[in-house]
Amino acid sequence: MIGDEVTQVEQSLERQILDQVEKLPVDKQREVLDFARKLARPAGKRVEDLMTFAGSIDASDLELMEKAIEEACEQIDANEW
Repeated sequence: MIGDEVTQVEQSLERQILDQVEKLPVDKQREVLDFARKLARPAGKRVEDLMTFAGSIDASDLELMEKAIEEACEQIDANEW
């Protein structure tokens, strides 16, 4: 029963969306399509969004990070497995 109700709600939403989109001029319909495609994309960040952080880490902190990586990450522990 619940599955049927969910399907009905989904169909109702789809119908409402289509009804509204059909009333729009073609250029606005394209905007809706572009927006829907953006919403459907997997979550993540674009490179451009991340570039706002470029240069925000202090040079001394970067050196500490680099040293920690070299000391801990570039070693092989043959007995680990």
